[in-house]
Amino acid sequence: MSHLNAAGPGDRPTLEEGRSALSSAEWERAREIFAQIAAAEAESAEAREGLGWALYWLDEAEASFETREEAYRLYRASGRDRDAARVAIFLALDYADFRGLAVTAGWLQRARRLLEPLDEGPEHGWLHLWEGHLARAIEQDHSRARSLAIQAGETARRLGDVELEMLALALEGLIQVTEGEIDEGMRRIDEAAAAALAGEMEHIDSVVATSCFLIHACERVRDYERLSAWSDRIETFARRWRMGSIFALCETERAALLIGRGEWAEAEKLLGSSHAALEAKRPLLAPEARLQLGELRRRQGRIDEAKALFRETEPRTMALLGQAAIALDEGDPSHAAFLLERLRRRALAEKWVERAWGLELLVAASLANGSARDANDAMVQLEGISQRMGTPAIRAVSVLARALLARDRNALEEARHHLEDALDLFERCGAPWEAARVRVDLATVLHALGRSGFARQEIDAAVSAFERLGAAGEAVRARAVRDSLAKPPAQLVEARSPRLSILTRREVDVLRLVADGMSDKQVASSLKLSEHTIHRHVANILGKLDQPSRAAAVAQAARDGIL
Repeated sequence: MSHLNAAGPGDRPTLEEGRSALSSAEWERAREIFAQIAAAEAESAEAREGLGWALYWLDEAEASFETREEAYRLYRASGRDRDAARVAIFLALDYADFRGLAVTAGWLQRARRLLEPLDEGPEHGWLHLWEGHLARAIEQDHSRARSLAIQAGETARRLGDVELEMLALALEGLIQVTEGEIDEGMRRIDEAAAAALAGEMEHIDSVVATSCFLIHACERVRDYERLSAWSDRIETFARRWRMGSIFALCETERAALLIGRGEWAEAEKLLGSSHAALEAKRPLLAPEARLQLGELRRRQGRIDEAKALFRETEPRTMALLGQAAIALDEGDPSHAAFLLERLRRRALAEKWVERAWGLELLVAASLANGSARDANDAMVQLEGISQRMGTPAIRAVSVLARALLARDRNALEEARHHLEDALDLFERCGAPWEAARVRVDLATVLHALGRSGFARQEIDAAVSAFERLGAAGEAVRARAVRDSLAKPPAQLVEARSPRLSILTRREVDVLRLVADGMSDKQVASSLKLSEHTIHRHVANILGKLDQPSRAAAVAQAARDGIL
């Protein structure tokens, strides 16, 4: 964070000119100015601090750290402990992405000790702020993080430092969102973002931090609408100031929101650029971009690519959730339940959406495994999250799980009501892929209830949505369901028999194509799965229906109303 106190002589480039270049995003010019001053003045800590920040913005991290550490030593040698503490604070923050917690903690402790005997100044507030940020992000100690954010804000107000005050407000808001105080937390973040993007913050890195807090908060609770409202301003800012890898992790989180919002082409473009920037300059953070690309591939139906990307990014929560979702779709609910139970034992304090999604998948996997008790247990936990958070995205996931339980009990009217509510909520929060999947399930329930006209409307809307998104696998499944709706509703009511409930959705898809005379290779091509996966599905179908051959399984399924 380039909080540089500048002054200098006039017959050569000055510190003030260097600082002006930094403020104008003229990184190369700033490097040249500060390098000239440092070469002429061997003891100029200010020149080395400025040079360190120019190198930082040019993505030359190692050179930046070395130069700023030299500035720290020069400040200490001249007894300027306040300045040395400032350098230590921001070295600690930046080292978190490169060296890990131990190095970060060491520099924070050094700054704390240097500031203890000094009168209160901005450095005390910045120390509180970044200690709070790291307590939240790394230690997940939200109580301590919030206390430190409040202290930073109080210091800022006493000193009249608007920039520090707004950044502290944004951090406090993010922590509130993390703890479930969504509305109040978002109000704080919106205020800070307005101040940052309107020019009330002097330093570019403070604007970057505020924007990242906003993106992170929206990603935590899938607030697509709020992100859309701010997105153009943030993009303009990032382009103007040439953020590079410094903003790339935040861009990865923004890509996650674009995926959820159905803007897949833009998300893929953003992930490509952010991954390249992270891989080149901050490789420890690059897996986050690959993880989001895995989720995009899963939704697109490019399952083998998704599996490979999820394997690369284990044991991250989203990677395991993606693998569980794929296992469930491929007819392996036991493996899905294994992965989900593993996740449920984790303390995912701030990952509300991931926890909710995992519990909804666990409801589905438990029902597919014939364990209504486990499904109900997961439902109780999911309801608790929904009541705590209350966002449309999480409420939608909770209501959808209720629909699965109702359908399993053959309570089709209740299932219809829940599915309609889930559809409304997913559409309200701008999640077209999830909404289309709900439409498929709603269509089958409506047809089973004798409301074939409404069922046709829902399945046609689902097919159109999947085709528009580019969700090839889901489009194939939806078209197969649409074909099945030509049958009399009575047959579909019979299809809610216990025998059908033992086949997964993907197994039914496979069985329909087998009934059409397709080979395993043709089924694999149609569903965009591997031939090995289709072999396993067919084996599972034969076992579940207790039939010796594919033809016998098709005949049995036809008698039971499955096909």
